Amino acid sequence: MSQLLAPRQADELHKAIIAYLTSAGFSSTATALQEELGLSTETFDDTIRKKYEGLLEKKWTSVVRLQRKILDLESKNAALQAELDSATPTSLSRHNQDPSKWLPKSPARHTLQSHRLPVTCVAFHPVFSSIASGSEDMTIKIWDWEMGELERTIKAHTKPVLDVDFGGPNGGTLLASCSSDTQIKLWDPAADYKNVRTLPGHDHSVSAVRFIPSGLPGAPLSGTLLASASRDQTIRIWDVTTGYCIRTLHGHSDWVRDVSPSFDGRWLLAAGNDKAPRLWDLNTGDSKVVFLGHEHVVECCVIAPPATYPYLAALAGLKKAPASTSSAEFVATGGRDKLIKIWDARGSLVRTLIGHDNWIRALVFHPGGRYLLSVSDDKTIRCWDLTQKCKCVKTLEDAHGHFVTSLRWAPSVYKEANMNGTNGHAKEGASAKGIEETMRCVLATGSVDLHVRIFAS
Repeated sequence: MSQLLAPRQADELHKAIIAYLTSAGFSSTATALQEELGLSTETFDDTIRKKYEGLLEKKWTSVVRLQRKILDLESKNAALQAELDSATPTSLSRHNQDPSKWLPKSPARHTLQSHRLPVTCVAFHPVFSSIASGSEDMTIKIWDWEMGELERTIKAHTKPVLDVDFGGPNGGTLLASCSSDTQIKLWDPAADYKNVRTLPGHDHSVSAVRFIPSGLPGAPLSGTLLASASRDQTIRIWDVTTGYCIRTLHGHSDWVRDVSPSFDGRWLLAAGNDKAPRLWDLNTGDSKVVFLGHEHVVECCVIAPPATYPYLAALAGLKKAPASTSSAEFVATGGRDKLIKIWDARGSLVRTLIGHDNWIRALVFHPGGRYLLSVSDDKTIRCWDLTQKCKCVKTLEDAHGHFVTSLRWAPSVYKEANMNGTNGHAKEGASAKGIEETMRCVLATGSVDLHVRIFAS
């Protein structure tokens, strides 16, 4: 009992038991228990005993009521989950909400306010309706994006938080954060966001952190490796299970500001102040491609997912799109030259997107594959249609009241569709086919105006 209850809780339970035994007429048993617990008549007199009379019965009946309530809620939850599971892209399209064509619109569903200084980064939990935001106020805040409520504040670093990302081993999601204090920290959402590990090693500000996905069937977003980019001109690869840096990538000649891993964990795109984004082979640690064309600092970069290949292949003049199993076939970069550039895997420029009036701060490809979204210091969100030669088809003017610093799309949810094997096990070779991907039409942005905004269908 001492392991389950705090000393104060155990003391109250003991007193409640003695009061119950006394009121039920078991005075000798109550006296024996009181003596064994060392409770003198001075510390536990009749006045105190009366205070605890009825407490045990009240607690007991409360537990029974709560058990009934839990069973009732579980039943309702199962019914609602079944209703959600039956919502297919076809049924959603009847409500003009085909996920593959959804784009954000004003006003935002929620404006989350609590940070005291500019918001620098945002990241979605891969499963739950939680989102993390980091700020120059040195804190990380965890929000419920569905309800628009603040859940907790983490006093994370001793200098501004520059980036956050969710990921980690399958079934053991972690939150990673990095800061100008040169530290990378890992937080456990399952343990009230306890700081479980600190990764020292960089010699200057750490600008970006990204978990490297394994691409494994059933849990493609899981993985034990983490990439970090720093002003010390290096990229480091960490094993989050041990805390060790297993590889350091050298090649950039200035501050590395952003990194983006491929869906299978084979490639890592990095960009920064040297104006020359690089594609790194994580198996060998070699820089395979350098993308030359930007005339100013490159603030952000992203590897295009396979869903974009049919559209980008047409833009690149290819007769056939690359296989969906192939990774890092196309990439996009954005910089202080106000330009977004799309490249192929050989380093050839496919298209330059012109439209923003200030620095490009973040990029994300629509999971449906048709669009590229961008945010900028011009306070806008722009949506570029890859099927219309990257024409800007939608602009959210004044998406924020100040520079928009960050942009993330909620990751898709993966779950087993059905099991056709025996004893609950999928048939051999059916693991990939037995996984359903559910696209979430949710977008988050952060800004110098101190706000996080949620755009959702």
